[in-house]
Amino acid sequence: MGLGRIQVSKKIAIIGAGAAGLCGAKHMIEAGCDVTLYEIGSHVGGMWVYNNDNKLSSAYKTLHINTARDLTAFEDFRFDGNVQPFPDHRDMARYLAAYASAYDITRRIMFKTRVTDVRPAPTYAVERPRWQVVTEHGDTEDYDSVIVASGHLSKPEEVPLLRDGFTGEYLHSHYYRDPAVYASKRICVVGVGNSSCDIASDVCSTAERTVLVARSTPLIIPKLIFGRPFWEVLKPFYNPWVPAAVRGSAIKFFTWVVHGRMADLGFAPSTKKVHATSNANIVNHIRYQRVTVKQGIQAVHGRTLLFSDGTSEEFDTLIAATGYALELPFIKPEVVAVKDNGLDLYMRMVPPEWRGLYFLGFFNSDSALNWIVEGQIRWIREFELGRVALPTKAAMLTEIAERKAWLQRTFKASSRHNIEVEHIPYFKDLRRTMKEAQRRTGVPVRDIGIGTERRLAAPNPQPAAAE
Repeated sequence: MGLGRIQVSKKIAIIGAGAAGLCGAKHMIEAGCDVTLYEIGSHVGGMWVYNNDNKLSSAYKTLHINTARDLTAFEDFRFDGNVQPFPDHRDMARYLAAYASAYDITRRIMFKTRVTDVRPAPTYAVERPRWQVVTEHGDTEDYDSVIVASGHLSKPEEVPLLRDGFTGEYLHSHYYRDPAVYASKRICVVGVGNSSCDIASDVCSTAERTVLVARSTPLIIPKLIFGRPFWEVLKPFYNPWVPAAVRGSAIKFFTWVVHGRMADLGFAPSTKKVHATSNANIVNHIRYQRVTVKQGIQAVHGRTLLFSDGTSEEFDTLIAATGYALELPFIKPEVVAVKDNGLDLYMRMVPPEWRGLYFLGFFNSDSALNWIVEGQIRWIREFELGRVALPTKAAMLTEIAERKAWLQRTFKASSRHNIEVEHIPYFKDLRRTMKEAQRRTGVPVRDIGIGTERRLAAPNPQPAAAE
């Protein structure tokens, strides 16, 4: 027997007004929900707002997105055709502000309001969940559901050896902003992810010396190939019927065509997958010897770093692009606990012990966050509409354990990989679990548009009418 739709009066809180929070709000408003967003700062756009007054953004002056414009756009709201193929943070901030305005989200945001507690209300019951959101202003509001979209790239993960041992200028990449201040300095950048490669590329042209320390073996994919965004050329290999091994081989082949072998750049070989790095410049800087690659730091003596190859050098500045620690400062551990820099969530969204609490955008991915978040919120929406039902707690825990085991088998041991998703199998899992959820309530099994094909260069449509 099918369950009816929710009433318009159902109240939902969303924590965060970045890309994930705005997407979540748009879809839940269209579903007839009364949505309130809580935002620490005074802007929409989250991490894409340069020098955001919420103090959580790590955007730097030269930041561009890693995924191409038409892949990154929300399905029903395209970028203006004049925006560059890889938008910068200004483009992204304008785009997200326009999205919030187009779908009447902005007026629903409580700006400059920090959430201090998200907790089950005294009347909470599995059959009728209720949640309380407490703010720094002392206000408490009850909601039927809460969607946490606060992100996981705001608390720097420090390496004590570097932070406490280095006596020169030290900063985590989260606080890096402008390359101009590092001219004529001897700089060591630790890490080989997107930020570290961007920063090393930024500073190396005017620095006296730039060293990039690779704590793991990267796969540095180009942004352009044959004059087109890398994703567009690889798009045929991202069809669900293409075997993962074939897709992986294609990515490595085209990367080799543009960049050559990673080992020839000074990186150590690896036998397991790593989260890919997307960069247009770092390989050329390494080839031109503006950037030198080292494979690890063994010791720190004041300003002198001893590398794993036995060499040592003195530096003025050490920039640690050592990742981020996932934290939930407004949710007590007895409600949802962070474990090994990850969260035990069914389908990366649902705590098995609770109903009416969801997490949106808490992943690292091989594709655009916006695309995957759209799939997640469409999945969540069906449960909030009462059309479908979750599995048992035991079944959810089993799925969580299986996903963890797959990550351990597939990816190099690293805290950043504990929330890794690959979009093709993840979309497949979202569709499968949605069909199972539909069968539980006896509703007709239907496609709700999870992981739909990315359109290229389509104009912005008018905002869709509410369902």
